[in-house]
Amino acid sequence: MISQTQSASVTGVKTKGISLTGSVLGFVILVCLSLVLMDGWRSWAARKNQLSEAQISTANMARAITQHADDTIKGADTALLGIVERIETDGVSSAALARLHKLLVRRTTELSQLKGLFVYDETGRWLVNSLPTTPEKVNNSDRDYFIHHRSHQESKPYIGIPVRSRSSGAWIMTVSRRINHADGSFAGVALATIDIDYFNKFYNSFNLGENGAIVLVMERGIMLTRRPLLPDSIGKSMLTTTVYKESIVKRSGSFTVNSAQDGVKRLNSFRHLDKYPLFASAALSENEILSEWLADTYLHSTGVGILVIVLGLVGFYLTGQIKLRLNAEAESAAARDAMLSLNLTLERLSLQDALTEMANRRNFDVTLEEEFNRAIRNSSFLAMIMFDVDHFKRYNDIYGHAAGDECLRKISQAAKSCQNRAGDLIARYGGEEFAVILPTTDVEGAILIAENIRLAIRNLAIPHTGNEAGVVTISAGVEAMIPVRELNKPVDLIEASDRALYVAKRNGRDRVCRNDNLTQAA
Repeated sequence: MISQTQSASVTGVKTKGISLTGSVLGFVILVCLSLVLMDGWRSWAARKNQLSEAQISTANMARAITQHADDTIKGADTALLGIVERIETDGVSSAALARLHKLLVRRTTELSQLKGLFVYDETGRWLVNSLPTTPEKVNNSDRDYFIHHRSHQESKPYIGIPVRSRSSGAWIMTVSRRINHADGSFAGVALATIDIDYFNKFYNSFNLGENGAIVLVMERGIMLTRRPLLPDSIGKSMLTTTVYKESIVKRSGSFTVNSAQDGVKRLNSFRHLDKYPLFASAALSENEILSEWLADTYLHSTGVGILVIVLGLVGFYLTGQIKLRLNAEAESAAARDAMLSLNLTLERLSLQDALTEMANRRNFDVTLEEEFNRAIRNSSFLAMIMFDVDHFKRYNDIYGHAAGDECLRKISQAAKSCQNRAGDLIARYGGEEFAVILPTTDVEGAILIAENIRLAIRNLAIPHTGNEAGVVTISAGVEAMIPVRELNKPVDLIEASDRALYVAKRNGRDRVCRNDNLTQAA
């Protein structure tokens, strides 16, 4: 208890210091974390918004590209429908072919996407075209579109794989329709060729950045063209690419992936044509999409970082000042506690018997006064045991005073071992005489405790040849009362228990006796 009292003030200052310092540091850390988290959230939201806007942009581009491709092919297909109708109606006479040649030239001039219009008979021989002259000994029966129409009776248009034109050498996209004889048998092919460069010119009008890309792909997985156009782009297989796999699953969509063409990570949006078996994809480089966001994030993060550093320095400065102040308070508290500890030590020494380390007579008198008044207030029992060592003078004469002191120490330890309640007090009353104060204890309870003390001391078996029992024993007197104010005094309890002690001595020692004249007041 004394040790706790000595350090209570210093501990309080330290606890206050730790709490206050922790609060300041916690506040600074909380503010810094809040700034960082808020800036991080703002940056993440801005990034998400930037990507969302880019996705909308690429989706719109994909829609525009597919619409352009639909319209381009539709114009060529419409021209083919007219050509097929004329051939199947007018036949292939010289006059009919001459009139048709003029029509083909006019249609090619009217439709800027057309590279040329051609008609082939069932053997692949050129019948008529939009060119100024018809090449001789040229046969197209080996072309993909010719083979398809020869083996398929369907009347739908056919989009062929990109090829190099035999008339101009340029890359072309082919749109063709089957021509039938009157009996439905194969009569030839009407072909429209679209210059691949026509699409590339349109794609160049889009602002894709340095690493953006546009592709036009057949649903069979063959690339028709690309921006930027690489040497192997036209006719390249797209079957293993992500964009092709995604296009199989749905008609339109968006995703981010590293390009299989050049390895650039792009945000892609794709869309199928409404009328023809193609799809288009528009893609923007993710790095370019996020370049402005990244610059803005760097700027804000730098500002927040500087602010966090400043707040951290201010916080550490304040913490340091608080520590200095609290250290000064702790030193003051330590000095005050040292003085308090000294006073408590002196007080403890003034209330403790030096030999037995039990309560001394002064402590006994103070405690008895307090417990006596409490018993009066509560109308409760207060008991007392008085005991002393039998023939202790003989013990000193036989064994010496040093042995006598050691005997008293052992007796005091044995008596303490029988103390079961914190409120009980065992004191050295004087010489070899001891007193026990027992609050809220009646005489029967006091006798039981006194008997326990007597047996504990006897069981020490300290040799005493001057005593009838041969070992050190004690005699004890017990008294208990319910004191009444103005009627009883503490000395009454002392005298009564002392009388009981002398009764025990007269009756042969080594025993516990109670006062026959028990004083009680209700």
